[in-house]
Order: sequence, then structure tokens, then C-alpha cells
Amino acid sequence: MFERKIRLFRLLGFEVGIDPSWIIIAILIAWSLSTGLFPFQYKNLSTRTYWLMGIIGTLGLFLSVIVHEFSHSLAARKFGLEMKGITLFVFGGVAEMKDEPPSPKAEFIIAIMGPISSIIMALFFYGVRFAGKGQGLAMPVNGVLDYLAFINLILAGFNILPAFPLDGGRVLRAILWGIKGNLRWATRITSQIGVGFGILLIVMGIFNILRGNFIGGMWWFLIGMFLRGTAKASYQQLLIRRALEGEPVRRFMKTDPTTVWPFITLNELVEDYVYRHHFKMFPVVEKGGKLIGCVTTKNVKEVPREAWNSRKVGEIASECSPENTIEENTDAMEALSTMNRNGASRLMVVKKGRLVGVIALKDMLKFLSLKVELDE
Repeated sequence: MFERKIRLFRLLGFEVGIDPSWIIIAILIAWSLSTGLFPFQYKNLSTRTYWLMGIIGTLGLFLSVIVHEFSHSLAARKFGLEMKGITLFVFGGVAEMKDEPPSPKAEFIIAIMGPISSIIMALFFYGVRFAGKGQGLAMPVNGVLDYLAFINLILAGFNILPAFPLDGGRVLRAILWGIKGNLRWATRITSQIGVGFGILLIVMGIFNILRGNFIGGMWWFLIGMFLRGTAKASYQQLLIRRALEGEPVRRFMKTDPTTVWPFITLNELVEDYVYRHHFKMFPVVEKGGKLIGCVTTKNVKEVPREAWNSRKVGEIASECSPENTIEENTDAMEALSTMNRNGASRLMVVKKGRLVGVIALKDMLKFLSLKVELDE
């Protein structure tokens, strides 16, 4: 998730970034505040003032979401969870944890800290608004402060809904997990609630669209679609993690992989290897079995077809890197993450720099399907 994010800065050891979708939503929020909300609530101000209020309000929302996610991250750090970072995306933000919380207590505290921080932020903005009342703060300043206080209350209220993976859903999962001692069961129940709530939002969106409120209805519809999808994906991710955790890569690798020589032509590669074995990646080895890299169908496509008879595999092969190789004792979840991040279906398995096998996504998925089916 969020592999294309734009990295902004590091704070307290956490990397903060934005998904490209956030740029689009930030522009839309600034536009809607500048041309809709603020002109409606505060009359007779200049267009420039409305746009300045809209931009500052959007930046304040940006700050509020970061504070919300930072509260999750700091709580997770207290329980020894490794955090990948914080990413803002189209419908808010996410603190990226590599693992599930170690206990129901940890899950509860990590989840509840988000809404609590948003309530504190709302009180802070209301406090500044109240303190500045006697100082004669300008109407635009008061307008932005009122908006930020209100939007933080909305952020807290929406996230506390008991629909996984919202914070309220995680709180409910912690409670169910603590009662029965079964994280998988608790995740399934709360994910089903999340899916149901997402469907409710979709229906509400359609209803609003039919009533003529197209923009509002579309927002409800899109948020419902997002919540429904992430609720399903969160449960599936847990199943995958539970099935693959602790399984080393060597359990899935083929120890006699098909390799190619660096001196064969691209045409020979395509005709004798790609069309015959139906793989998209082949390890490239020299005489004596020394691994020098790999060649993919993507590499081949970058070469004009008329040059396939003259160009050699060694000329276009990619060097060994963490993007196409993995150690044999590495956890299978890390291999799956690497494949997902790089869009690869096969990885070369190495030991002390030498090729010992190839791991394929399809083999891991077969194992995953069987294990999940038997566990059910």
C-alpha cells in the first residue's frame, strides 16, 4: 500500500508522506471552502480573502490529520510496534504498522488515541477562538478557527464509529478479541460491520443523488465504497499474514529454476524460454552458475522488435538488487510485500550471492488458499 507516496519530512522518527490522491483532494477542499462554505457563512469579503481562508483551512486540516495519525504511531511505538510511516491519502490518513498489535490492550489504546487527539485539537482551536474574542480577531481568522474546530470534531466522530478499519472498529475488535481471545474471529466480525456500514453509506449516497444533491451524494457513495473495500481487504490481509508468518522463503522456492545465458539473443529468449515456460522473469547466469542478474519481459519490450536478433540478454539484464532477489531465510510475508511493491511475480532466492532457487507468487497463493481453506 502507498508505494507511490511522495515523501515530505521526518518527525520524531516517523516518515510523513502523501499519496498523489491527497493532492487532488486538497485542491478540491480548498476550492469548496473558498467558493462555498466561507462565502456562505461570512458575507462581503473579497475573493482573495476567501481563497486565503480556504488554503489556510486546508493546511489546518492537513495538520489535524497528521496529529491524529501521529497519536496512533506514538502509542504503537510504546507497545514496541514498528511503524513504516504516516501517509495522507484521498480519504484521510493512515499510520502504517508492519504487524498487528500484540494484545487487545495495545489495540484498544492505539485505536482510541486517534479520536482523543482530534477532540483535543478541536478544543484547542475553540480555545484559541475564545481567547482571541476579546482581542478583536478578524472575521476571517475566526472563520478558519471555527472550521478547524468543527472538522476535528467530525474527524473524531466519524472515526469512532464501530466499523473496521475505522478507529471505533479497532476499539470494538480489541474488546471482542479480549473477550474471546481470538483475533481472527474479532477481525471477521468487525470487518463485516465495516462492510455493512460501507454499503449503508453507498445507499445514502445514491439516495442523495436521486434527490438532486449530486456532490454530497457522490461523497457519501465514494466514502462507502472505500470503507467497504478496506474492511474486506483488512480481513484478507490478516488471513494472509497469519498463513504466511514464520514461513521461510525456502519452503516455497523451486530449487531447479530455468536460467538463461547472457549471450543468447532476445529472439531466442522469447521463442525458447518465454513462450515455452510462460515465465516473465528468468535468472541470468554465467558459466559456472554465477548469478549476474535477471531479464524480464518488460526489459525485452523496451527493445525494438527488429533488434531482437542482434541484441543479447546480457545487454539488457537487470543487476541483482533488493527488488528482484531475496535471501532464503527471509519471511514469506516480506517476499510477498516485495512482489507487490515491484509488480513482480517471481523473485530470485540467493545465498551468499549465489542463486539457490526462484520463488513464484502463484506457488505462495496456492499454499495460502489451501491453508486458509483448512483453517476455516
